[in-house]
Amino acid sequence: MRRNRWLHLLAALTAFALVAAACGDDEDDGAAEGEETTTTEGEAAGDRGNVDGTLVLGALLPQSGDLSAIYGALSTPIDLAIDEINAAGGVNGQPVERRDGDDGTNPDVATGSLDTLLESDKVDAIVGPASSGTMLGIIDKVRDAGVVTCSGSNTSAELTDADDGGFYFRTAPPDKFQGPALAQLVLSDNRTKPAILTRNDSYGTGFGEALEQALTDAGADVVANNAYDPAAADFQADVAAVVAEAPDSVIVIGFNDDGSKIISEMIAQGVGPADIPIYTADGMQSSSFGESVDAANPGVVAGIKGTAPAAAPAGVTHPFTEKYAETGEDTIFSSYYYDCTLLIALAAQAAGSDDSAAIRDQILEVSQGGEKCQTYADCLALLEDGQDIDYDGASGDVDLSDVGEPTSGVYDVWEYKADGTYANIEGVEQIRIEE
Repeated sequence: MRRNRWLHLLAALTAFALVAAACGDDEDDGAAEGEETTTTEGEAAGDRGNVDGTLVLGALLPQSGDLSAIYGALSTPIDLAIDEINAAGGVNGQPVERRDGDDGTNPDVATGSLDTLLESDKVDAIVGPASSGTMLGIIDKVRDAGVVTCSGSNTSAELTDADDGGFYFRTAPPDKFQGPALAQLVLSDNRTKPAILTRNDSYGTGFGEALEQALTDAGADVVANNAYDPAAADFQADVAAVVAEAPDSVIVIGFNDDGSKIISEMIAQGVGPADIPIYTADGMQSSSFGESVDAANPGVVAGIKGTAPAAAPAGVTHPFTEKYAETGEDTIFSSYYYDCTLLIALAAQAAGSDDSAAIRDQILEVSQGGEKCQTYADCLALLEDGQDIDYDGASGDVDLSDVGEPTSGVYDVWEYKADGTYANIEGVEQIRIEE
């Protein structure tokens, strides 16, 4: 059963309870008149003065912090999507507008920015934030404000069961899929005694657990699975603890800033990529990563391999791919942010409203079970013809589950080259993992 059908039931039960209470008791035990309440289907998402017929999107992205290196890869696809939407006539006849906030790769920074987006900018929906930890830090505020939020880069397993009131969605596949994908890469290189070193947050430790399980299930001997404090002054002890276990490879799950310091320390201790196979994932995939490790010699990271959610899954042909390539931006998570933007716009169009609760109730509907379409113009034409749609995006089918997340993941296999840039490894197929 789809999540919005449960919301229909919840709304009906809530209405029944309110009627029963009114008939049996003259005292008002509920919210005071005019006070905002948690929303259910059909209610306004807390009147912030935002429901005015114009869809306003808040881009809550890492202008600063550990993930600022990939800001362009997350922001640019949102602009491309909005341009496409407005060129086709907008949403409900009005052009879509964008407002910006810095998530800082930090829940405290993101909370302040979210307050501004909600209260001053009057946004109807949020695209972002970038990191899972940041999302977990603001999810109560998202739920209580009743604002639809879609991230194209959150991957932590913790978010699957988060109490979001139905307002949170993601197009990036959870780490329960990438853990096994990265394990496949390590094992394909005949590495059977790997050590895992992860940042100590919901992204790193959750990823590390899924990775260790997949490696162990395949017969590997994981000699260490250690978490480090990404804000530590240095990582000498963290690296030394891993080196002491004599691994045949090291898997580092971090972000650009802390990950580059880990790699620098590994080089200093004689276990850099020139000495031992090193593997990683999307958090340490950036065109500037090599410079962060050694500005004078970015190629020092050559040979590090990793997986990342596929920017263009095999078999998927979408106009976005070629258009985005012309921007020259990194591709990490780009298609997923484009799809978040299109999903929100199509849901608002299907709802005939920019009210966030109405948008929430249509996102699953436009992502599955109807007439397939890829571009906003084509999907809009079907909606205006009274048809149900099934949006197939730049990242793939975008068939979201009842909890609003992908049910499979497709991953590129990439490697840092001698000049410090990264590229998918030629001749190596993408890895697909399904539930």
